Amino acid sequence: MRRHPAAPTLATAPRGTLLPMLMAAIAGGLSLFSFAPFGAWPLQFVLLAFVFYQVGLDTSVRRAGWIGWAFGLGWSVAGMHWLYVAITRFGGLPAPIAAVAIVLLGAYMGLFASLAFGTAAWLRRRWSLPVAAFLLLIVPSCWSISEWMRGWVFTGFPWASSGYAHVNAPLAGFAPLLGVYGVGALVALCAACLTMLTQRARWPAIGLFAAILAAGFGLRQIDWTAPYGKPLAVRLLQGNVAQDEKFDPAHIRDALILYHELITQKPADLIATPETAIVLYPFQLPPDYLPSLAAFSRDSGSALLVGMPLAASAQDAATNAANSIVGIAPGGAAYRFDKNHLVPFGEFVPTGFRWFVDMMSIPLGDFKRGGTVQAPFAVKDQFVLPNVCYEDAFGEEIALQLRASSTPATMLLNASNLAWYGDSVAIPQHLQISRMRAIETGRPMLRATNTGATAVIDPHGSVVAALPFDQRGVLAAQVQGMRGNTPYIVCGNLLFLALAAMSIGAAWWRARSARMKQ
Repeated sequence: MRRHPAAPTLATAPRGTLLPMLMAAIAGGLSLFSFAPFGAWPLQFVLLAFVFYQVGLDTSVRRAGWIGWAFGLGWSVAGMHWLYVAITRFGGLPAPIAAVAIVLLGAYMGLFASLAFGTAAWLRRRWSLPVAAFLLLIVPSCWSISEWMRGWVFTGFPWASSGYAHVNAPLAGFAPLLGVYGVGALVALCAACLTMLTQRARWPAIGLFAAILAAGFGLRQIDWTAPYGKPLAVRLLQGNVAQDEKFDPAHIRDALILYHELITQKPADLIATPETAIVLYPFQLPPDYLPSLAAFSRDSGSALLVGMPLAASAQDAATNAANSIVGIAPGGAAYRFDKNHLVPFGEFVPTGFRWFVDMMSIPLGDFKRGGTVQAPFAVKDQFVLPNVCYEDAFGEEIALQLRASSTPATMLLNASNLAWYGDSVAIPQHLQISRMRAIETGRPMLRATNTGATAVIDPHGSVVAALPFDQRGVLAAQVQGMRGNTPYIVCGNLLFLALAAMSIGAAWWRARSARMKQ
């Protein structure tokens, strides 16, 4: 049997695994500072370059997998540590059990990074790849594909994907073409260029690094969509209702009065509330509550989007409830958007985890899923497409809604309640995610939230108006709708995946050509 020559390495001395794993876990944890609210996006290049160097020190698939797992563990625990607040403060779990749950989640998330680096090491060994092909073609592709998989396997949890850190950076220019995972692939490619500084071919790597950033800066100057219709006067409500009072029967009436007053305080083309601003089903509300809002809409010419659960009766609520946004139009037309991408443990119970849900005192429900494609809400000559809570973390699903709809939305609206997570980094991180959706789609994103971040984001991802966190208020703004398709709307993640596959194919061709010459 013909034996392939050993793959070139960055170093030849054998190394242990535990110390590199510890260093990788620390590097992963430091990635937190690349995201909002810290915004140190260049740090990602350095941290990924460090881990790429560690993985490239030899061709052991096992070692690469363990280092990758440790890096993913640190990345996930640091980036999602705010879940601890909901589990302990509102879920009632003891702190040690909550800490273990967060670590276990991070350990699961780390499997995706382990798969990425282990696969990269296996391909390098199998194809006898030189260092440049390994770092510049294989590693960025495997990293970005693993992030994409993390966004949909077992319903997906794409929070803290690397591309989100770059909404203010030159690489954001690639988002309307390749989406957040494509941006993540370019982040990894830039990091690989830094790793190449340890090699002789450092100057071409420096040139590639500079060219990527320059191209991103140039792409940021392109307007992929165009203004459509007249701007809307919008009012976005931030009730700042304490989470421990939100579902308390003693305080529900106060919240109903609060949102009724905020809605009817002043007319606007569009008035939007946060997710579940009203926590009662329609059949539980005072008989005149919704009719009075409809009368205000009719008399003032204001279109309303109100977050509330929907079910026809108490019996229906047990099996057919939805986490919804209800639209009330001045002309009397009713609108309904049902959340499609439900939160595990919060809106549905994954198979086999009922025991864990039963340990918590969070008011949970098994909601039904809304349609994959739902119509937008017509407001004058604009079309507003809602998304609820972390649904805006799934860019492919929003792109599908836009390209499949017979009346594509001209602006997006996220209705959320992040009071579950207290005064944590979850709020600025979620704002960062919404900004990426605006860049990908070339559409403004409105955010109506309970405690923050209530904001208006323009089609380039810039926050043009926002309310302070953890304060009651109303954000008033003029918002221009946009029409047209970015390449990402048309192709979704297919373009990014095709380029990743082409990079792996190029590495294979390079290896095949080298073997033929030998």
